[in-house]
Amino acid sequence: MSSRIIIFLFFVLSVTACKQQRTQLQSDGEVAPDPATFTKVQWMDSIKDFGTINMGDSVQITFVCKNIGDKPLLLTQVKPGCGCTLANYTHEAILPGGEGSVTGIFNSNRAHPGEVRKSIFVTTNTPDGINHTLTFTGKIVQPVQ
Repeated sequence: MSSRIIIFLFFVLSVTACKQQRTQLQSDGEVAPDPATFTKVQWMDSIKDFGTINMGDSVQITFVCKNIGDKPLLLTQVKPGCGCTLANYTHEAILPGGEGSVTGIFNSNRAHPGEVRKSIFVTTNTPDGINHTLTFTGKIVQPVQ
């Protein structure tokens, strides 16, 4: 083979490899979930109302999910929608038939009196959309003096 053919083949292989690698990356630079590992999730409750709390109180809201697929469910990223909420979640793989949770702690000191609607965004390895939104609502009132 001539050196031109070898260089051409090397170029074609390089472009093909780069193109395949790009399809595995999301726009934010994170590696996209592998469809071979997808499973199914069922949220027992994706919207909750915590009722009425006094300004200055904190409230804990827990969302439960169940793996209804045949592969381990992964909660790969959990992000509160604002600074008034902290979130924790099941970090281990949730086996088929098993349950996991996402817990939000809402601090009313970092909000305003009145009706509130807050979200927690969850990324999973599910084919019907890897992004799930959990929402909680409630009301903050000034304590009676």
